[in-house]
Amino acid sequence: LVNYFQSIAKTPILIAIDGETGVGMRMDSVVNLPKMMMLGAMKDSTIVYTYGKWVAEQCKQMGIQVNFAPVADVNNNPNNPVINDRSFGENKFKVANMAIQYMLGMKDAGVMGSGKHFPGHGDVDVDSHLALPLISKSKEQLNELELYPFKKLFEAGVGSAMVGHLFIPVIDSTPNRGASVSEKTITGLLKNELGFKGIVFTDALEMKGVTDAFPNGAAGVESLIAGVDMLCLPGEVATVIQKIKEAIVSNRISWKQIDEHVMKVSETKYET
Repeated sequence: LVNYFQSIAKTPILIAIDGETGVGMRMDSVVNLPKMMMLGAMKDSTIVYTYGKWVAEQCKQMGIQVNFAPVADVNNNPNNPVINDRSFGENKFKVANMAIQYMLGMKDAGVMGSGKHFPGHGDVDVDSHLALPLISKSKEQLNELELYPFKKLFEAGVGSAMVGHLFIPVIDSTPNRGASVSEKTITGLLKNELGFKGIVFTDALEMKGVTDAFPNGAAGVESLIAGVDMLCLPGEVATVIQKIKEAIVSNRISWKQIDEHVMKVSETKYET
């Protein structure tokens, strides 16, 4: 299917997978690799580098250029229903180190990683697939813990970042405006304050953490306005495209901004 899609595309397609534990996480007939918490129990992070290379080699065999991994969330809430064993652990230094090793293993094998779920999905007790989680922390607390692994991943050269559906009032107090549709979070914090230059993905826009407030393709428009480059699972594509065109006509977003996103994605395709 990937080969067929690429053969009929006018421009090469960037193929991505959410394969934190390898392609076996999404495909049958492939052995699934251990979860991040098991890796985090080891002292030798070089094994995680090898793990990243294995995952990348699987991706390359499938024609996949981007893997939505590593998880850079710190597992600092035992009631977290959605991150849990997907995190390397509760120690921010270990999380940062192992996330970097995973990313570098993939990068050296030719697959782009994606730090997720920015700005940090660890300290929640609500699944963002079902509702919008609230993180009531100060900016100092976020800088001290949640943002630390992401900063280190960015410094180490991760090619992309995925923004989560998280309501963090200290960053953006607009009611129901989660991080994935927040200009203050994406353009303000991620790009301007932290200086991230890579591709920015949304988390899946079909999740109730964002669709409850922005249904029927509206989330895709809001994400683009906020500064995202690529929309993940935006819903009915034709509907989303139409709503984006309407946003351009109403001057909520400009063709210049759209062109900038397209150019960044095109450059990424060239590099990968």
